[in-house]
Amino acid sequence: MRAVTRPVTNPAAGPPAAPASPDAPDVTVTVIVYNDAERLPRAVASVLRQTHANIEVVISDDHSTDATPEVARALAARDPRVVYLRLPENSGGCSAPRNRALEIARAPYLMFLDSDDELPERAVETLLAAHRERDLDFAMGAVHRIRVDGGRRTTWMPHLVAERRTLDGIEADPRLLFEHLSTSKMYARAFLDRHGLRFPEGIHYEDQLFSAQAYCLARTFTVVPEPVYRWYVAPYAASETASISNQRHLLTNVRDRVHVQRLIDAFLVRSGHASLREDKDFKFLKHDFRMYAGDLPYRDDDWLAAFADLMTPYLDTLAEGAYARLPRAERVVLQLLRERRLSDVRMAARGLGHAVAPRRVTPDEGSGRTYWGEEVPASAEARRELDLTELELDTRPFFTALLRHEITDVVRGPGASLDLTVRTYDPALRLPVGPQRATLHLSPGRRRATVPFRLSPVRPGLFEGRVRLDLAAVRLPLHGFEGLRHPVLRLRLQGRVHTGILLAPLRFPPLTARVPYRAGATPHRVTVEPEGHNPGRLQIHWQPTGLTATILSPTAHRLSTPHTRRAARLAASIFR
Repeated sequence: MRAVTRPVTNPAAGPPAAPASPDAPDVTVTVIVYNDAERLPRAVASVLRQTHANIEVVISDDHSTDATPEVARALAARDPRVVYLRLPENSGGCSAPRNRALEIARAPYLMFLDSDDELPERAVETLLAAHRERDLDFAMGAVHRIRVDGGRRTTWMPHLVAERRTLDGIEADPRLLFEHLSTSKMYARAFLDRHGLRFPEGIHYEDQLFSAQAYCLARTFTVVPEPVYRWYVAPYAASETASISNQRHLLTNVRDRVHVQRLIDAFLVRSGHASLREDKDFKFLKHDFRMYAGDLPYRDDDWLAAFADLMTPYLDTLAEGAYARLPRAERVVLQLLRERRLSDVRMAARGLGHAVAPRRVTPDEGSGRTYWGEEVPASAEARRELDLTELELDTRPFFTALLRHEITDVVRGPGASLDLTVRTYDPALRLPVGPQRATLHLSPGRRRATVPFRLSPVRPGLFEGRVRLDLAAVRLPLHGFEGLRHPVLRLRLQGRVHTGILLAPLRFPPLTARVPYRAGATPHRVTVEPEGHNPGRLQIHWQPTGLTATILSPTAHRLSTPHTRRAARLAASIFR
């Protein structure tokens, strides 16, 4: 193990590149860590088992106070390719640990890894091969996002990495500004040193500024479709352990994100890339602001007012063309926020991405336009942004009609039943006059439960009904079911079916019951609660209990063939 304590004299510019020694590694992978002794070995192991073995691993510790130093020293002692670097004090971010590691990295190519993530086994080989095929400033690949709360795997920005291509500058595809991760790339050390490119210290969202600079400064870079990074995501982690991007409840988080955007804007002008401003603004609205938008229904007036104070001055500087590229529902939320209509912001933000209607719309007979809300907007800007005419609310096919289903009351009924009061808003008057036959649908596993009920008219465009959902009557798979489901509401009109989500009250105490189900079946603990994020649907959570839950159900879920699953279910029935 090599102890490293080299001081830093100019972190912004970085040291000049040293000539490579004959025994220098091909690639240095920096693993940054802070108080993550448990996951650090997994991250380092993913680097050491790379198919390209001539690598260096620098563990850059941001002055951890847990067992990280002992773990890191042990890792370095076991493999001569591992170097442990400990910062003299905590920097509070990712930039300083990366920059300090850059000073001692010996390889001509550099990668970065967070201690809670991993590299796929061929990541180094794949990106290094791209560099060796031609002279590149960096190469980048696909990122697999893995949910730690269920293992679901998706590809981050899949449309941007769908095919192999080499670009001569970011102007060839400005959409890549959406892929702002520094960890999905392998950089040529000479490129970083030539431009004095280092991670900005003392700010959060440093990756966004660093990546924007790298994109604009690079002459040539290659995109490969192969996975080069595994990003483990804990979207609902406790606030004290959540990642920076998941601390959206903090107003300082909002301030930091806006601050970085202003730094990027200034860099675009300074570097001669002002023509990218609309693309960059669209990325901010569609990605950065959108991350906050789904949480807005859950914020109180004081938080929303402070959020508007921080966000609106910056929103007013963005290119009009960036707004025009957004879905209409997102434009409505942005305009309502800029007008500080805070209660309307909450209502409009519910259901984003789920085709949920507003409660009311207002047609303007003079212009033939239709607007969000209860009146025609006063200003030209508001009329432009709140104009719903393009959605064709009154003529679109019924199965795509925009309706809004809200649960206004949830009451525990007898046994394991729930009594729900449902309001359906039909702002374009698509439903015929009179009572409507509705059905509540719920599908745990592959078994579907349907509960018919009636929606009665209250006034034009508003219906209300009550439905009893008996959770004990829902059929489950023989081996039980563990997971979440969200009931939906279905309406039928002239043979066409419309399916919509059910918005629950944003806050009500969770209702929990132990449900035995039919004789001999697996008992379950069932909890009904509001979703707690995004649109806030009604959410039902099943958890098997007893012997089947601890032994047979997990086994059945891991088995990969229908025949073995059936055998496990038979065994479960025997145990019961």
